[in-house]
Amino acid sequence: MPPTGAQHSAATGPDKGLILGVFTNENEEGPSQFTNAADTFDKHVSGKLRELLAISGPSLKKGKTRIFHGLHQDFSSIVVVGLGKKAAGVNPYENWDEDKENIRAAIAAGCRQIQDLEVPSVEVDPCGDAQAAAEGALLGLFEYDELKQKKKPPVDVQLHGSDGTEAWKKGLIYAKGQNLARYLMEAPANHMTPTRFATIVEEKLKSCSNKVTVHIRNKSWIEAQEMGSFLSVAKGSDEPPVLLEVHYKGSSDANEPPLVFVGKGITFDSGGISIKPSSNMDAMRADMGGAATICSAIITAAELKLPLNMIGLTPLCENMPSGKANKPGDVVKAKNGKTIQVDNTDAEGRLVLADALCYAHSFKPRAIVDAATLTGAMDVALGSGATGVFTNSHQLWNHLYEVSSCTNNRHEGD
Repeated sequence: MPPTGAQHSAATGPDKGLILGVFTNENEEGPSQFTNAADTFDKHVSGKLRELLAISGPSLKKGKTRIFHGLHQDFSSIVVVGLGKKAAGVNPYENWDEDKENIRAAIAAGCRQIQDLEVPSVEVDPCGDAQAAAEGALLGLFEYDELKQKKKPPVDVQLHGSDGTEAWKKGLIYAKGQNLARYLMEAPANHMTPTRFATIVEEKLKSCSNKVTVHIRNKSWIEAQEMGSFLSVAKGSDEPPVLLEVHYKGSSDANEPPLVFVGKGITFDSGGISIKPSSNMDAMRADMGGAATICSAIITAAELKLPLNMIGLTPLCENMPSGKANKPGDVVKAKNGKTIQVDNTDAEGRLVLADALCYAHSFKPRAIVDAATLTGAMDVALGSGATGVFTNSHQLWNHLYEVSSCTNNRHEGD
């Protein structure tokens, strides 16, 4: 099964580390301001932490770390991390919560330091936001190393103290969901085939909730649904296509209209006959990022026991050149009966999504959200700092925009 970025076992004594946070002053000069946990720890060691921090160099900058040893018998290593300015709030220009992001980044840096020291367990200062601290810890420790012989040592991540226990647990669930999406996207395409992708998601869902139903629809089912647009892309590869259909019924009302999520699932995109340049083509193993994201989101919703009904649809296949592949100029028929002329076979995302979106309407959803690595033009327009959003619903856009500032997954809309 895919790693989550940390182990969960118990460790005490000298093989345990501790991460504590400090804020910089408004003028970024003078002594650092300790978090509640750091201040309490400093008192337990008779002010030695504050003293050592003062003589070890300049004021600790945002995201930077400093390591101390031998301060306390319960912790072999103390990593102090810089949190930036206290109560920075939401940046109105970037639309993100700087407090949360500063905590995530700082705790992530601290956990990587602990891992480099090969300390097997660490307690983490909640820094005033235990959920953000938990997210930073697991996200910072994630690495796709499934195929490596020499792996980095696992680190057991625990909350320091009892402040924010429930928020910490929630943060761990959020981060595990994100790390699952990263795992699915980072795996080599010959290991993460459509069939393998569907199997992993099915196993994860069935292990986290009894309110889920998973259908792995094969090629014959797709043909029976007359999804000619989807099949026209899949036919160029020897890997069989899969339409992964996931149902989560968390609402007390089984008939409540669901939220339907549709994710593009091209497990490798060569471009087809309109083949891509060979440089960096290996990154196209992640062209199923939409599918990875929506499946991980539903798994996270199931673990959080959210009280709503959700459906996930992911058309999974490869886009490859062969004697059977789509050719520029071909005309294919979609599930809704419309015909589509294929001018460029590297525009396959809209072909697989067209049939999945048509199928999504059969569930009479309250809303449909699709996610896709659809075009490199979005990266040209927005860079890596924001996700492009196109919608016909101002209400849905407002919801996305509001939550993006909390999660720091920023959106630009049209």
